[in-house]
Amino acid sequence: MERLGKNVGGYRGEAIEIGAVLDEISRAGHAAHWEFELLAVSAGLELQSWRRSVANPRQRLYLSAGIHGDEPAGPLALRALMQENLWPDEVEITLCPCLNPTGFPLNRRENAQGIDLNRQYLHLEAAETRAHVEWLQRQPAFDLTLCLHEDWEANGFYLYEINLSDGPSWGEEMIRRVAAVCPIDPSELIEERPAQSGIIRPSADPRSRAQWPEAFWLLTNKTRHSYTLEAPSDFPLPTRVTALVTAVRTVLDHLR
Repeated sequence: MERLGKNVGGYRGEAIEIGAVLDEISRAGHAAHWEFELLAVSAGLELQSWRRSVANPRQRLYLSAGIHGDEPAGPLALRALMQENLWPDEVEITLCPCLNPTGFPLNRRENAQGIDLNRQYLHLEAAETRAHVEWLQRQPAFDLTLCLHEDWEANGFYLYEINLSDGPSWGEEMIRRVAAVCPIDPSELIEERPAQSGIIRPSADPRSRAQWPEAFWLLTNKTRHSYTLEAPSDFPLPTRVTALVTAVRTVLDHLR
């Protein structure tokens, strides 16, 4: 599969109507009797959260997407998973399908104020990030977190993993399964970090980051095991969505 060659100097691919996508997620969530909560950000701006509650959960899993408005595959992947509705028994699922609703109409990384929300989690300046963190602080700890992203420069799918828990790593299996549906980035250096077969395992030291992404706040406050999944934006959108869905399904299969 060849790159499309669209992304020159930034993302130049498809945009999505995020309101319609969130409406479809809402229909799937209500049909499956998920708990719904709106995170009030400011007048006219709200973030969605959904929870599939179970009695005495064996595991708690958190998923998020849409923190960058030029990364449509994440919300579309969560829509597909919600509509599929094949979640493991005894696993509580908490899901935020779009953390940057003002960025998607602009088809750009930042929000409407020009702020990269995924660099806001150490110094909480953006209203969206403040509302998200305030909500997260009320949630129980998660056994695992998955943040769905895209990378417009990537040569293929790759992921970040930080595993500070005693549990197993599923990074290699995610890469193996995704390779059947999407190219894997073979680079030895991705985003200026050492990578091996599409996996980056960065430092978890808080002092190593001047600006925290969402995943780093989660690791510091809510989990011991985190994946950030990066679909390659210069490939067809259905391929990117399938790659993210496949990676998440790999985890769900193990949690069963």
